[in-house]
Amino acid sequence: MEVERVQALATLDTLPPEFIRSEHEQPGITTFHGPIPEIPVIDFSDPDRSRIDRAIADAAREWGFFQLVNHGIPSEVIAELQRVGREFFEEVPQEEKEAIATVPGSGSFEGYGTKLQKDLDGKKAWVDYLFHNVWPQKRVNYKFWPKNPKDYRKANEEYTKYLLGVMDEMLKSLSVGLGLEEHVLKEASGGEDIELLMKINYYPRCPRPDLALGVVQHTDMSVLTILVPNDVPGLQVFKDDHWFDAKYIPNALVVHIGDQIEILSNGTYKSVLHRTTVKKEKARMSWPVFCSPPGDMVVGPLPQFVSDENPAKYKTKKYKDYAYCKINKLPQ
Repeated sequence: MEVERVQALATLDTLPPEFIRSEHEQPGITTFHGPIPEIPVIDFSDPDRSRIDRAIADAAREWGFFQLVNHGIPSEVIAELQRVGREFFEEVPQEEKEAIATVPGSGSFEGYGTKLQKDLDGKKAWVDYLFHNVWPQKRVNYKFWPKNPKDYRKANEEYTKYLLGVMDEMLKSLSVGLGLEEHVLKEASGGEDIELLMKINYYPRCPRPDLALGVVQHTDMSVLTILVPNDVPGLQVFKDDHWFDAKYIPNALVVHIGDQIEILSNGTYKSVLHRTTVKKEKARMSWPVFCSPPGDMVVGPLPQFVSDENPAKYKTKKYKDYAYCKINKLPQ
């Protein structure tokens, strides 16, 4: 069965009706136009680590979202990650992309694809994507990694090596911000078995960006999501009943607090509600890496944050059961 890819629709003059969002979702209507509150930007080169820890914890409480600059990943490593991803989507023949397509019904996200979540209204998102695990090594299946461009594997493995260090530092700061020992959140999320899933989002040029969305509003089910965008803005975050544009900062990492951190902290930290808009003139791309517990890991509010006065706000369950409910839009 041939699947229609959004990239094949990028030359259309009109937007097919299945991509037109309802009025309460259309970015042309719902995007806030006015002074935008300052979305946190955190400088990781600050010599005062306690100031970094406080800034990250404050951002996680208030926004569930921040941008990280001077994070230690060389700009050339990020540029190479972006180059090979862009070449896969824009230069590799379609039949070669289809050879690593997601396997329907396999229970795995991995591979090249278009439709991810059920949309209760039968609507579609304006995006094609590629998923593959990058860590730990035992979870990597190179079958779903592009063979072309030739440096694809090298670029992704180099980026992952640096990203693991950034993830560790983020989890330390978030732990300290909750008054915990710095190792607690990482251990509660799977320790050395935390799984990193790379996704490349490709949002083709769109004839009516005011009516469509690249990704509809959602929170991430991960522990953390660490993302690199290209230079085409499009990420929006929801705060104080408004959708705000997140400005593009060259070489910054975008960090989302995921559902599992909200659960572990029993609601102290917030998982960010966000969505992606698209553009008419230029394709947008992003490279989120979802840092998540292994499927059999049991996650629930940490006992330190549960009491008679502050009961558990979330169920304790295996991460794979949480993920199943989330993807299928079932109550947790």
